[in-house]
Amino acid sequence: MPLTHQQRAILSFIEERIRLDGFPPTQLELCAAFGFAQNATANYHLKALEQAGAITRVPGAARSIRLRQPTRPSSDVLRLPVLGRVAAGSPIGADAEAEAGEEAVVGRALFSPAPDYLLRVKGDSMIDDGIFDGDLVAIRRSATARSGQTVVARLDDELTIKKLKIRARDVQLLPRNPAYEPITVPRHADFAIEGLFCGLIRSGA
Repeated sequence: MPLTHQQRAILSFIEERIRLDGFPPTQLELCAAFGFAQNATANYHLKALEQAGAITRVPGAARSIRLRQPTRPSSDVLRLPVLGRVAAGSPIGADAEAEAGEEAVVGRALFSPAPDYLLRVKGDSMIDDGIFDGDLVAIRRSATARSGQTVVARLDDELTIKKLKIRARDVQLLPRNPAYEPITVPRHADFAIEGLFCGLIRSGA
Protein backbone atom coordinates (compact mmCIF):
# COMPACT_ATOMS: atom_id res chain seq x y z
CA MET A 1 0.00 0.00 0.00
CA PRO A 2 1.48 3.42 -0.94
CA LEU A 3 2.32 5.86 1.81
CA THR A 4 -0.04 8.75 2.52
CA HIS A 5 1.15 12.36 2.39
CA GLN A 6 1.24 12.40 6.19
CA GLN A 7 3.29 9.23 6.34
CA ARG A 8 5.78 10.64 3.83
CA ALA A 9 5.96 13.78 5.97
CA ILE A 10 6.63 11.63 9.07
CA LEU A 11 9.40 9.79 7.21
CA SER A 12 10.95 13.13 6.17
CA PHE A 13 10.75 14.31 9.79
CA ILE A 14 12.50 11.14 11.01
CA GLU A 15 15.23 11.51 8.36
CA GLU A 16 15.74 15.16 9.27
CA ARG A 17 15.96 14.49 13.03
CA ILE A 18 18.52 11.73 12.45
CA ARG A 19 20.50 14.03 10.16
CA LEU A 20 20.47 16.96 12.60
CA ASP A 21 20.53 15.18 15.98
CA GLY A 22 22.24 11.91 15.18
CA PHE A 23 19.36 9.86 16.60
CA PRO A 24 15.67 9.28 15.76
CA PRO A 25 12.68 10.89 17.50
CA THR A 26 10.61 9.02 20.08
CA GLN A 27 6.93 8.30 19.50
CA LEU A 28 6.07 11.05 22.00
CA GLU A 29 8.16 13.52 20.01
CA LEU A 30 6.34 12.44 16.83
CA CYS A 31 3.01 13.06 18.60
CA ALA A 32 4.14 16.56 19.61
CA ALA A 33 5.46 17.40 16.13
CA PHE A 34 2.34 16.24 14.28
CA GLY A 35 -0.33 17.04 16.86
CA PHE A 36 -1.36 13.44 17.53
CA ALA A 37 -3.44 13.13 20.70
CA GLN A 38 -2.57 9.47 21.24
CA ASN A 39 0.64 7.48 21.05
CA ALA A 40 -1.31 4.82 19.17
CA THR A 41 -1.72 7.19 16.21
CA ALA A 42 2.04 7.60 15.87
CA ASN A 43 2.43 3.84 16.20
CA TYR A 44 -0.11 3.29 13.41
CA HIS A 45 1.87 5.45 10.98
CA LEU A 46 5.20 3.93 12.03
CA LYS A 47 3.77 0.46 11.38
CA ALA A 48 2.77 1.60 7.88
CA LEU A 49 6.34 2.83 7.29
CA GLU A 50 7.65 -0.53 8.49
CA GLN A 51 5.33 -2.42 6.14
CA ALA A 52 6.50 -0.19 3.27
CA GLY A 53 10.11 -1.10 4.05
CA ALA A 54 11.12 2.49 4.89
CA ILE A 55 12.05 1.86 8.54
CA THR A 56 12.65 -0.88 11.09
CA ARG A 57 12.11 -0.68 14.87
CA VAL A 58 14.15 -2.20 17.68
CA PRO A 59 11.79 -3.80 20.27
CA GLY A 60 12.03 -2.26 23.74
CA ALA A 61 14.23 0.69 22.73
CA ALA A 62 13.09 4.24 23.55
CA ARG A 63 14.43 5.55 20.24
CA SER A 64 13.67 2.39 18.31
CA ILE A 65 13.32 3.76 14.77
CA ARG A 66 15.98 2.85 12.22
CA LEU A 67 15.97 3.93 8.59
CA ARG A 68 16.07 0.98 6.22
CA GLN A 69 17.79 3.12 3.59
CA PRO A 70 19.08 6.26 5.32
CA THR A 71 18.91 9.48 3.37
CA ARG A 72 22.38 10.70 2.47
CA PRO A 73 23.16 14.10 4.03
CA SER A 74 24.55 15.13 0.64
CA SER A 75 21.17 14.62 -1.08
CA ASP A 76 20.46 17.86 -2.93
CA VAL A 77 16.69 17.50 -3.43
CA LEU A 78 13.58 17.51 -1.27
CA ARG A 79 10.20 15.97 -2.06
CA LEU A 80 7.60 18.15 -0.34
CA PRO A 81 3.86 17.42 -0.17
CA VAL A 82 1.40 20.25 -0.79
CA LEU A 83 -0.90 19.85 2.20
CA GLY A 84 -3.48 22.56 1.53
CA ARG A 85 -3.96 26.31 1.63
CA VAL A 86 -3.09 29.11 4.02
CA ALA A 87 -4.52 32.61 4.09
CA ALA A 88 -2.49 35.73 3.42
CA GLY A 89 -5.44 37.95 4.27
CA SER A 90 -8.24 37.03 6.61
CA PRO A 91 -7.66 33.53 8.10
CA ILE A 92 -9.25 30.60 6.30
CA GLY A 93 -10.41 27.33 7.82
CA ALA A 94 -7.73 24.88 8.92
CA ASP A 95 -9.74 22.13 7.21
CA ALA A 96 -9.35 23.81 3.82
CA GLU A 97 -9.26 21.28 1.02
CA ALA A 98 -5.90 19.58 0.64
CA GLU A 99 -4.40 19.31 -2.81
CA ALA A 100 -4.47 15.53 -2.91
CA GLY A 101 -1.59 13.88 -4.70
CA GLU A 102 0.37 17.06 -5.35
CA GLU A 103 3.99 17.34 -4.35
CA ALA A 104 7.03 19.31 -5.49
CA VAL A 105 10.63 18.23 -5.97
CA VAL A 106 12.92 21.14 -5.11
CA GLY A 107 16.57 21.82 -4.45
CA ARG A 108 17.53 21.50 -0.78
CA ALA A 109 19.71 24.61 -1.09
CA LEU A 110 16.63 26.77 -1.76
CA PHE A 111 15.55 26.66 1.88
CA SER A 112 17.07 27.13 5.30
CA PRO A 113 16.12 25.40 7.50
CA ALA A 114 14.78 22.46 5.48
CA PRO A 115 10.95 22.59 5.32
CA ASP A 116 8.54 19.73 5.98
CA TYR A 117 5.72 20.63 3.60
CA LEU A 118 4.23 23.29 1.30
CA LEU A 119 1.06 25.35 1.59
CA ARG A 120 -0.55 27.35 -1.22
CA VAL A 121 -1.16 31.02 -0.38
CA LYS A 122 -4.58 32.59 -0.77
CA GLY A 123 -4.70 36.38 -0.49
CA ASP A 124 -2.40 39.37 -0.64
CA SER A 125 -1.70 40.48 2.93
CA MET A 126 2.01 39.52 2.72
CA ILE A 127 2.92 41.11 -0.62
CA ASP A 128 5.43 43.55 0.91
CA ASP A 129 7.47 40.48 1.93
CA GLY A 130 7.22 39.09 -1.59
CA ILE A 131 4.56 36.46 -0.77
CA PHE A 132 1.80 36.55 -3.39
CA ASP A 133 -1.52 34.86 -4.02
CA GLY A 134 -0.95 31.37 -5.44
CA ASP A 135 2.64 31.01 -4.21
CA LEU A 136 3.71 27.83 -2.46
CA VAL A 137 5.22 28.65 0.92
CA ALA A 138 7.66 26.17 2.47
CA ILE A 139 6.95 25.48 6.14
CA ARG A 140 8.99 23.78 8.85
CA ARG A 141 6.92 22.33 11.68
CA SER A 142 7.46 24.21 14.95
CA ALA A 143 5.27 25.04 17.94
CA THR A 144 7.47 28.00 18.90
CA ALA A 145 8.74 31.11 17.16
CA ARG A 146 10.54 34.34 17.93
CA SER A 147 9.05 37.79 17.58
CA GLY A 148 9.71 39.03 14.05
CA GLN A 149 9.58 35.61 12.37
CA THR A 150 7.03 34.83 9.67
CA VAL A 151 4.82 31.97 10.85
CA VAL A 152 1.83 29.86 9.98
CA ALA A 153 -0.51 30.25 12.94
CA ARG A 154 -3.80 28.67 13.93
CA LEU A 155 -6.36 31.00 15.46
CA ASP A 156 -9.69 29.44 16.50
CA ASP A 157 -9.42 26.63 13.90
CA GLU A 158 -8.32 28.94 11.10
CA LEU A 159 -4.89 29.18 9.48
CA THR A 160 -3.02 32.27 8.38
CA ILE A 161 0.53 33.29 7.47
CA LYS A 162 1.73 36.49 9.13
CA LYS A 163 4.71 38.07 10.85
CA LEU A 164 4.69 37.33 14.58
CA LYS A 165 4.97 40.18 17.09
CA ILE A 166 5.21 39.23 20.77
CA ARG A 167 4.42 42.12 23.11
CA ALA A 168 4.37 42.40 26.90
CA ARG A 169 0.60 41.98 27.16
CA ASP A 170 -0.43 40.23 23.94
CA VAL A 171 0.58 38.68 20.65
CA GLN A 172 -0.07 40.18 17.23
CA LEU A 173 -0.08 38.71 13.74
CA LEU A 174 1.12 41.41 11.39
CA PRO A 175 0.24 41.63 7.70
CA ARG A 176 2.79 43.02 5.25
CA ASN A 177 0.30 45.05 3.25
CA PRO A 178 -0.96 48.44 4.50
CA ALA A 179 -4.47 47.58 3.35
CA TYR A 180 -4.77 45.08 6.24
CA GLU A 181 -4.94 45.67 9.98
CA PRO A 182 -2.84 43.70 12.50
CA ILE A 183 -4.60 40.80 14.20
CA THR A 184 -4.38 40.97 17.98
CA VAL A 185 -4.78 37.48 19.42
CA PRO A 186 -7.54 37.52 22.07
CA ARG A 187 -6.39 36.43 25.51
CA HIS A 188 -8.55 33.28 25.64
CA ALA A 189 -8.39 32.37 21.95
CA ASP A 190 -7.37 28.93 20.75
CA PHE A 191 -4.03 30.01 19.30
CA ALA A 192 -0.98 28.03 18.26
CA ILE A 193 2.10 28.37 16.08
CA GLU A 194 1.99 25.62 13.44
CA GLY A 195 5.25 26.28 11.60
CA LEU A 196 7.98 28.63 10.42
CA PHE A 197 8.24 30.12 6.93
CA CYS A 198 11.39 28.84 5.18
CA GLY A 199 10.96 30.27 1.68
CA LEU A 200 8.63 29.96 -1.29
CA ILE A 201 8.11 28.69 -4.79
CA ARG A 202 6.69 31.39 -7.04
CA SER A 203 3.33 30.63 -8.65
CA GLY A 204 3.88 29.76 -12.30
CA ALA A 205 7.63 29.34 -11.86
